[in-house]
Amino acid sequence: MEAIQTDQAPLAIGPYSQAIKTNGLVFLSGQIPLVPETMQIIEGDVQAQTARVFENIRAVLEAAGSALDKVVKTTVFLADMNDF
Repeated sequence: MEAIQTDQAPLAIGPYSQAIKTNGLVFLSGQIPLVPETMQIIEGDVQAQTARVFENIRAVLEAAGSALDKVVKTTVFLADMNDF
């Protein structure tokens, strides 16, 4: 088991890793629309925030030697279902 860490995505705020790589699989922790350099939530609408989340996910996956096209499952939490 290998903990994955990259400064290209927001650092973990709590006692967890950005991702864990084990047995050829990569498990990412939750992502929110933080800008890695400032650790501030990006301004803008849900589209801008979603784009930032995917940039963060891509960075963590790449640090683990993986990519978005290999993702098997995601879970999304929305504050407003009208944003779906």
